[in-house]
Amino acid sequence: MRTRKRPIEHKRELLAAALIIARAVGYDRVTRDALATAHGCSPALVSYYFATMPQLKRAIMSAAIAERDLVVLAQGLAAKDSKALAASPALKGAAIRALRT
Repeated sequence: MRTRKRPIEHKRELLAAALIIARAVGYDRVTRDALATAHGCSPALVSYYFATMPQLKRAIMSAAIAERDLVVLAQGLAAKDSKALAASPALKGAAIRALRT
């Protein structure tokens, strides 16, 4: 018997896939369709959890900060993303230093 995932699990998996895409092609190039393809779901499911692209981008950056994903955070800093800019100075410094190595 197949069990349904809880909504929080779907959302967590979508964000994990979004971080992988952001690392591979860049934070600004994550699309609803690319995320749906990577996660193996429909774009409608992505839209259910993230109604707008700005909402998806905010969630991606929040996840990057929470997980200390320095690559995605650095991309957010370069894009002047408000969430990235609000990260702690230590984390922003680490992201910038990660680019130099």
